[in-house]
Amino acid sequence: MSTQHNADNYYLPGLSHWPVTASAAVGLLGFGAAMTVNHMAGGNFILLLGFIVLFVMFAGWFNTVAHESEGGLYNKQVGMSFRWGMSWFIFSEVMFFAAFFGALGYMRLYSVPDLGSLEHQALLWPGFKGGWPVAGPHFKPGDFTPMGAWGIPAINTALLLTSGVTITIAHWGLLKNNRAQLIWGLVATIALGMIFLGFQIYEYAHAYSELNLKLTSGAYGSTFFMLTGFHGFHVTVGTIMLWVILFRSVAGHFTPENHFGFEGVAWYWHFVDVVWVLLFVLVYML
Repeated sequence: MSTQHNADNYYLPGLSHWPVTASAAVGLLGFGAAMTVNHMAGGNFILLLGFIVLFVMFAGWFNTVAHESEGGLYNKQVGMSFRWGMSWFIFSEVMFFAAFFGALGYMRLYSVPDLGSLEHQALLWPGFKGGWPVAGPHFKPGDFTPMGAWGIPAINTALLLTSGVTITIAHWGLLKNNRAQLIWGLVATIALGMIFLGFQIYEYAHAYSELNLKLTSGAYGSTFFMLTGFHGFHVTVGTIMLWVILFRSVAGHFTPENHFGFEGVAWYWHFVDVVWVLLFVLVYML
């Protein structure tokens, strides 16, 4: 049983099985992944089971929180805790991408030029030059073609920047209690996100089949796919979150005064937009 709630009390939920379920999902995923990469029998099944338990956990736990919120159990102090929690989560994501951008900058500015300028480096890596993009000393020039900035990457940039506008329009609709503007703004944002992901899948297929650009293509290939791949994963997560918010909006959830669920997802989506702009400039253009 949860504690009695009033406007002056911080809401304390009762005992919940969802944290235990989350731990079980993480354990199954860890064991399943380890068994799969080591080609052990049953690894794929355990990995799949882990994803299923994880999905059930997210759906059930978020459903519980949504019902608590709509039931009026949260006061301003709880809302502030949610905002701080989301802020720290996004900050951790900032540090996550900062590490990858830092690795990219270190390779381009320091390690690759140093390898190219080493005395007698021609004896070690004949023909290697410390320019960028480069796969590394063990790859020959022309082994792959770098991904160009203009084309699909530029289109995807326009799509994500536009989606930042549409989710803002949806937010304005929510603040004005205009349910139609809220819903159609979310629909447009989701559509733009899904089109972005479709173009990225096509871009990856093009890179592997026609440019010979792969995750194994040394320094350039690994940083390109790690950065764009992790960003694509975040867009996928953000799109799923937007679907949930859309369903809740259609169900009549959120008011101009109480809508952190929408607000938190909007913060996350704007973060995804900003990361892509940096990625487009630092990975595709430079």
